[in-house]
Amino acid sequence: MGKISAAITAVGAYVPEYVLTNQILETLVDTNDEWITSRTGIKERRILKDEGKGTSYLAIKAAQDLINKKGIDPKTIELVIVATATPDMKAASTASFTASEIGATNAFSFDMDAACSSFLYGMSVAASYIESGRYKNVLLIGADKMSSIINYKDRATCIIFGDGAGAVLFEPNEEGLGLQDEYLRSDGTGREFLQATYGGSSFSLTAEILEKGGQYAFQEGKTVFKNAVFNMADAAVKILERNNLTKDDVDWLAAHQANKRIIDATAQRIELEEEKVMINIHKYGNTTSATLPLLLNDYESQLKKGDNVIFAAFGGGFNWGAIYLKWSYNSKN
Repeated sequence: MGKISAAITAVGAYVPEYVLTNQILETLVDTNDEWITSRTGIKERRILKDEGKGTSYLAIKAAQDLINKKGIDPKTIELVIVATATPDMKAASTASFTASEIGATNAFSFDMDAACSSFLYGMSVAASYIESGRYKNVLLIGADKMSSIINYKDRATCIIFGDGAGAVLFEPNEEGLGLQDEYLRSDGTGREFLQATYGGSSFSLTAEILEKGGQYAFQEGKTVFKNAVFNMADAAVKILERNNLTKDDVDWLAAHQANKRIIDATAQRIELEEEKVMINIHKYGNTTSATLPLLLNDYESQLKKGDNVIFAAFGGGFNWGAIYLKWSYNSKN
Protein backbone atom coordinates (compact mmCIF):
# COMPACT_ATOMS: atom_id res chain seq x y z
CA MET A 1 0.00 0.00 0.00
CA GLY A 2 1.34 3.44 -0.96
CA LYS A 3 1.52 6.50 1.24
CA ILE A 4 -1.91 7.88 2.12
CA SER A 5 -2.60 11.50 1.23
CA ALA A 6 -5.83 13.44 1.80
CA ALA A 7 -7.65 14.41 -1.39
CA ILE A 8 -10.75 16.50 -2.01
CA THR A 9 -13.18 14.23 -3.86
CA ALA A 10 -16.38 16.32 -3.89
CA VAL A 11 -17.59 19.88 -3.36
CA GLY A 12 -20.91 21.54 -2.62
CA ALA A 13 -22.16 25.04 -1.87
CA TYR A 14 -25.07 27.21 -0.90
CA VAL A 15 -25.72 30.96 -0.94
CA PRO A 16 -28.96 32.66 0.16
CA GLU A 17 -31.38 34.03 -2.43
CA TYR A 18 -31.42 37.66 -1.26
CA VAL A 19 -28.90 39.80 -3.17
CA LEU A 20 -27.59 42.91 -1.41
CA THR A 21 -26.26 45.09 -4.22
CA ASN A 22 -24.04 48.14 -4.01
CA GLN A 23 -27.01 50.20 -5.16
CA ILE A 24 -29.05 49.04 -2.15
CA LEU A 25 -26.13 49.86 0.17
CA GLU A 26 -26.13 53.40 -1.24
CA THR A 27 -29.52 53.84 0.47
CA LEU A 28 -28.18 52.61 3.84
CA VAL A 29 -24.80 54.32 4.25
CA ASP A 30 -22.76 57.11 2.66
CA THR A 31 -21.16 55.16 -0.18
CA ASN A 32 -21.61 54.41 -3.87
CA ASP A 33 -21.07 51.63 -6.37
CA GLU A 34 -17.95 53.14 -7.93
CA TRP A 35 -16.26 53.61 -4.55
CA ILE A 36 -17.03 50.05 -3.37
CA THR A 37 -16.07 48.42 -6.67
CA SER A 38 -12.79 50.31 -7.10
CA ARG A 39 -11.61 49.60 -3.55
CA THR A 40 -12.90 46.06 -2.97
CA GLY A 41 -14.03 44.53 -6.26
CA ILE A 42 -17.40 43.69 -4.72
CA LYS A 43 -20.63 44.25 -6.65
CA GLU A 44 -23.07 42.27 -4.53
CA ARG A 45 -23.31 39.87 -1.61
CA ARG A 46 -25.89 37.31 -0.46
CA ILE A 47 -27.75 37.75 2.84
CA LEU A 48 -29.71 35.13 4.81
CA LYS A 49 -32.87 37.04 5.68
CA ASP A 50 -35.01 34.20 7.08
CA GLU A 51 -35.87 34.71 10.74
CA GLY A 52 -34.39 32.08 13.05
CA LYS A 53 -32.02 30.61 10.45
CA GLY A 54 -28.33 30.79 11.25
CA THR A 55 -24.98 29.43 10.11
CA SER A 56 -26.12 25.82 10.50
CA TYR A 57 -28.82 26.39 7.86
CA LEU A 58 -26.15 27.47 5.37
CA ALA A 59 -23.86 24.57 6.36
CA ILE A 60 -26.64 22.00 6.04
CA LYS A 61 -27.60 23.26 2.59
CA ALA A 62 -24.00 23.15 1.35
CA ALA A 63 -23.48 19.66 2.78
CA GLN A 64 -26.69 18.40 1.19
CA ASP A 65 -25.58 19.81 -2.15
CA LEU A 66 -22.31 17.85 -1.88
CA ILE A 67 -24.07 14.67 -0.77
CA ASN A 68 -26.51 14.86 -3.69
CA LYS A 69 -23.80 15.59 -6.27
CA LYS A 70 -21.47 12.88 -4.97
CA GLY A 71 -24.28 10.39 -4.36
CA ILE A 72 -22.88 9.27 -1.01
CA ASP A 73 -24.66 7.82 2.00
CA PRO A 74 -24.26 10.39 4.82
CA LYS A 75 -23.93 7.52 7.28
CA THR A 76 -20.50 6.80 5.76
CA ILE A 77 -19.22 10.23 6.87
CA GLU A 78 -17.05 9.77 9.96
CA LEU A 79 -16.24 13.37 10.90
CA VAL A 80 -17.96 16.71 10.26
CA ILE A 81 -15.99 19.92 10.81
CA VAL A 82 -17.71 23.29 10.50
CA ALA A 83 -15.25 26.13 10.05
CA THR A 84 -17.05 29.27 11.17
CA ALA A 85 -16.67 32.59 12.96
CA THR A 86 -20.44 32.86 13.51
CA PRO A 87 -21.66 29.68 15.22
CA ASP A 88 -25.38 29.32 15.89
CA MET A 89 -24.86 29.63 19.61
CA LYS A 90 -22.21 29.36 22.31
CA ALA A 91 -21.26 25.95 23.74
CA ALA A 92 -23.59 23.90 21.52
CA SER A 93 -21.60 22.94 18.43
CA THR A 94 -22.93 24.05 15.05
CA ALA A 95 -21.16 21.06 13.51
CA SER A 96 -22.99 18.59 15.76
CA PHE A 97 -26.38 19.97 14.75
CA THR A 98 -25.34 20.04 11.09
CA ALA A 99 -24.19 16.41 11.20
CA SER A 100 -27.48 15.28 12.74
CA GLU A 101 -29.57 17.23 10.24
CA ILE A 102 -27.79 15.79 7.19
CA GLY A 103 -28.03 12.24 8.51
CA ALA A 104 -24.34 11.80 9.34
CA THR A 105 -25.35 9.81 12.41
CA ASN A 106 -22.07 7.88 12.61
CA ALA A 107 -19.87 10.97 12.62
CA PHE A 108 -18.32 12.93 15.45
CA SER A 109 -18.13 16.66 14.88
CA PHE A 110 -16.77 19.97 16.06
CA ASP A 111 -16.47 23.66 15.13
CA MET A 112 -13.27 25.50 14.17
CA ASP A 113 -12.74 29.26 14.34
CA ALA A 114 -9.73 31.06 12.89
CA ALA A 115 -11.81 33.89 11.40
CA CYS A 116 -11.22 34.17 7.63
CA SER A 117 -8.54 31.46 7.81
CA SER A 118 -10.93 28.95 9.39
CA PHE A 119 -11.41 26.84 6.25
CA LEU A 120 -7.69 26.88 5.43
CA TYR A 121 -6.86 25.62 8.92
CA GLY A 122 -9.74 23.15 8.63
CA MET A 123 -8.15 21.68 5.52
CA SER A 124 -5.02 20.93 7.54
CA VAL A 125 -7.03 19.29 10.32
CA ALA A 126 -9.24 17.27 7.97
CA ALA A 127 -6.22 16.07 6.01
CA SER A 128 -4.43 15.02 9.20
CA TYR A 129 -7.36 12.78 10.22
CA ILE A 130 -7.28 11.14 6.78
CA GLU A 131 -3.49 10.76 6.72
CA SER A 132 -3.58 9.08 10.13
CA GLY A 133 -5.37 6.16 8.50
CA ARG A 134 -8.12 6.17 11.11
CA TYR A 135 -10.78 7.84 8.98
CA LYS A 136 -11.79 7.62 5.34
CA ASN A 137 -14.55 10.23 4.95
CA VAL A 138 -14.18 13.70 6.48
CA LEU A 139 -16.66 16.44 5.60
CA LEU A 140 -15.28 19.97 5.98
CA ILE A 141 -17.75 22.84 5.73
CA GLY A 142 -16.94 26.54 5.69
CA ALA A 143 -20.02 28.57 6.65
CA ASP A 144 -20.71 32.03 7.99
CA LYS A 145 -23.73 34.23 8.50
CA MET A 146 -21.71 37.43 8.70
CA SER A 147 -24.85 39.56 8.47
CA SER A 148 -25.56 38.49 12.06
CA ILE A 149 -22.58 40.50 13.37
CA ILE A 150 -22.52 43.37 10.86
CA ASN A 151 -23.73 46.88 11.63
CA TYR A 152 -25.43 48.15 8.47
CA LYS A 153 -24.70 51.71 9.55
CA ASP A 154 -20.95 51.07 9.49
CA ARG A 155 -19.71 51.46 5.93
CA ALA A 156 -16.27 50.09 6.83
CA THR A 157 -17.75 46.60 7.29
CA CYS A 158 -21.22 46.42 5.76
CA ILE A 159 -19.94 46.84 2.20
CA ILE A 160 -17.56 43.87 2.56
CA PHE A 161 -19.29 40.89 4.12
CA GLY A 162 -21.90 38.42 2.93
CA ASP A 163 -23.38 35.06 3.93
CA GLY A 164 -22.72 31.65 2.40
CA ALA A 165 -21.34 28.14 2.79
CA GLY A 166 -19.22 25.63 0.93
CA ALA A 167 -18.34 22.01 1.66
CA VAL A 168 -15.64 19.56 0.60
CA LEU A 169 -15.19 15.84 1.20
CA PHE A 170 -11.71 14.55 2.05
CA GLU A 171 -10.88 10.91 1.29
CA PRO A 172 -7.65 8.85 1.21
CA ASN A 173 -5.59 8.87 -1.97
CA GLU A 174 -2.62 6.67 -2.96
CA GLU A 175 -1.80 8.38 -6.27
CA GLY A 176 0.10 11.25 -4.70
CA LEU A 177 -2.85 13.62 -5.12
CA GLY A 178 -4.45 15.80 -2.44
CA LEU A 179 -2.81 17.98 0.21
CA GLN A 180 0.95 18.23 -0.35
CA ASP A 181 2.19 20.90 2.05
CA GLU A 182 1.07 23.71 4.32
CA TYR A 183 2.48 26.90 5.79
CA LEU A 184 0.26 28.20 8.61
CA ARG A 185 0.94 31.11 10.97
CA SER A 186 -0.73 33.34 13.58
CA ASP A 187 0.02 36.49 15.57
CA GLY A 188 -2.28 37.26 18.51
CA THR A 189 -1.05 40.82 18.85
CA GLY A 190 -3.20 41.72 15.86
CA ARG A 191 -6.54 40.79 17.35
CA GLU A 192 -7.47 44.36 18.28
CA PHE A 193 -7.60 45.37 14.61
CA LEU A 194 -10.25 42.89 13.43
CA GLN A 195 -12.75 41.35 15.78
CA ALA A 196 -16.25 41.25 17.24
CA THR A 197 -15.22 42.13 20.77
CA TYR A 198 -18.32 41.93 22.93
CA GLY A 199 -20.14 38.70 23.73
CA GLY A 200 -17.02 36.72 24.59
CA SER A 201 -15.90 35.74 28.10
CA SER A 202 -13.63 38.79 28.54
CA PHE A 203 -16.12 41.36 27.27
CA SER A 204 -19.68 40.77 28.45
CA LEU A 205 -22.66 42.15 26.61
CA THR A 206 -24.55 44.76 28.60
CA ALA A 207 -27.48 46.99 27.76
CA GLU A 208 -25.06 49.89 27.41
CA ILE A 209 -22.82 47.98 25.01
CA LEU A 210 -25.80 46.85 22.93
CA GLU A 211 -27.02 50.44 22.70
CA LYS A 212 -23.61 51.45 21.30
CA GLY A 213 -23.54 48.55 18.84
CA GLY A 214 -20.62 46.83 20.56
CA GLN A 215 -21.85 43.41 19.48
CA TYR A 216 -20.94 44.08 15.86
CA ALA A 217 -17.71 43.31 13.98
CA PHE A 218 -15.03 45.99 13.85
CA GLN A 219 -11.96 46.38 11.69
CA GLU A 220 -9.18 48.93 11.38
CA GLY A 221 -9.10 48.82 7.60
CA LYS A 222 -5.63 50.15 6.78
CA THR A 223 -3.82 47.91 9.27
CA VAL A 224 -5.75 44.81 8.23
CA PHE A 225 -5.19 45.55 4.54
CA LYS A 226 -1.44 46.04 4.96
CA ASN A 227 -1.02 42.85 6.98
CA ALA A 228 -3.22 40.81 4.65
CA VAL A 229 -1.36 41.94 1.52
CA PHE A 230 2.06 41.10 2.98
CA ASN A 231 1.23 37.87 4.82
CA MET A 232 -0.97 36.20 2.19
CA ALA A 233 1.58 36.90 -0.53
CA ASP A 234 4.49 35.87 1.70
CA ALA A 235 2.80 32.57 2.62
CA ALA A 236 2.13 31.80 -1.05
CA VAL A 237 5.78 32.50 -1.94
CA LYS A 238 7.04 30.29 0.89
CA ILE A 239 4.83 27.35 -0.10
CA LEU A 240 6.14 27.58 -3.68
CA GLU A 241 9.77 27.81 -2.57
CA ARG A 242 9.45 24.88 -0.16
CA ASN A 243 8.07 22.68 -2.93
CA ASN A 244 10.38 23.91 -5.71
CA LEU A 245 7.41 25.22 -7.70
CA THR A 246 7.57 28.05 -10.22
CA LYS A 247 4.64 30.10 -11.48
CA ASP A 248 4.47 27.78 -14.47
CA ASP A 249 3.80 24.83 -12.17
CA VAL A 250 0.78 26.52 -10.58
CA ASP A 251 -2.55 25.91 -12.29
CA TRP A 252 -4.76 27.85 -9.88
CA LEU A 253 -4.58 30.34 -7.02
CA ALA A 254 -7.53 30.03 -4.63
CA ALA A 255 -7.12 33.07 -2.40
CA HIS A 256 -9.43 34.26 0.37
CA GLN A 257 -11.94 36.67 -1.16
CA ALA A 258 -11.65 39.68 1.15
CA ASN A 259 -10.57 42.38 -1.26
CA LYS A 260 -9.73 42.23 -4.97
CA ARG A 261 -6.60 44.31 -4.40
CA ILE A 262 -5.28 41.79 -1.84
CA ILE A 263 -5.96 38.92 -4.25
CA ASP A 264 -4.21 40.79 -7.07
CA ALA A 265 -1.20 41.54 -4.85
CA THR A 266 -0.85 37.86 -3.93
CA ALA A 267 -1.05 36.79 -7.58
CA GLN A 268 1.47 39.43 -8.63
CA ARG A 269 3.91 38.40 -5.91
CA ILE A 270 4.09 34.89 -7.39
CA GLU A 271 3.90 36.33 -10.92
CA LEU A 272 0.75 34.37 -11.74
CA GLU A 273 -1.34 35.11 -14.82
CA GLU A 274 -4.78 36.59 -14.24
CA GLU A 275 -6.55 33.63 -15.87
CA LYS A 276 -5.12 31.30 -13.21
CA VAL A 277 -6.63 33.30 -10.34
CA MET A 278 -10.00 32.14 -9.00
CA ILE A 279 -12.33 35.11 -8.45
CA ASN A 280 -15.92 35.37 -7.23
CA ILE A 281 -15.68 38.26 -4.75
CA HIS A 282 -17.80 40.39 -7.09
CA LYS A 283 -20.74 38.00 -6.54
CA TYR A 284 -20.50 37.13 -2.85
CA GLY A 285 -18.24 39.61 -1.06
CA ASN A 286 -16.27 38.28 1.89
CA THR A 287 -18.09 35.22 3.24
CA THR A 288 -15.26 34.60 5.76
CA SER A 289 -14.97 30.80 6.25
CA ALA A 290 -16.92 30.08 3.05
CA THR A 291 -14.78 31.91 0.48
CA LEU A 292 -12.38 29.05 -0.38
CA PRO A 293 -14.98 26.28 -0.80
CA LEU A 294 -17.26 28.63 -2.75
CA LEU A 295 -14.34 29.21 -5.13
CA LEU A 296 -13.87 25.45 -5.56
CA ASN A 297 -17.56 25.01 -6.26
CA ASP A 298 -17.62 27.81 -8.85
CA TYR A 299 -14.48 26.55 -10.59
CA GLU A 300 -15.08 22.80 -10.19
CA SER A 301 -15.84 22.25 -13.88
CA GLN A 302 -12.51 23.86 -14.84
CA LEU A 303 -10.37 21.90 -12.39
CA LYS A 304 -8.53 18.91 -13.82
CA LYS A 305 -7.04 15.87 -12.12
CA GLY A 306 -3.44 16.65 -11.16
CA ASP A 307 -3.88 20.45 -11.18
CA ASN A 308 -1.66 22.25 -8.69
CA VAL A 309 -3.82 24.55 -6.55
CA ILE A 310 -2.35 27.08 -4.11
CA PHE A 311 -4.71 28.19 -1.33
CA ALA A 312 -3.99 31.36 0.67
CA ALA A 313 -5.93 33.15 3.39
CA PHE A 314 -5.65 35.85 6.04
CA GLY A 315 -8.03 36.57 8.89
CA GLY A 316 -8.61 38.15 12.28
CA GLY A 317 -6.49 36.92 15.10
CA PHE A 318 -4.26 37.45 13.08
CA ASN A 319 -4.24 34.06 11.31
CA TRP A 320 -2.88 33.33 7.84
CA GLY A 321 -1.17 30.77 5.64
CA ALA A 322 -1.04 28.82 2.40
CA ILE A 323 -1.69 25.23 1.33
CA TYR A 324 -0.49 23.33 -1.73
CA LEU A 325 -2.95 20.73 -3.01
CA LYS A 326 -3.07 18.51 -6.11
CA TRP A 327 -6.62 18.20 -7.45
CA SER A 328 -7.84 14.60 -7.55
CA TYR A 329 -10.66 14.35 -10.12
CA ASN A 330 -12.18 15.61 -13.33
CA SER A 331 -15.65 17.07 -12.95
CA LYS A 332 -18.58 15.29 -14.61
CA ASN A 333 -20.27 18.62 -15.27
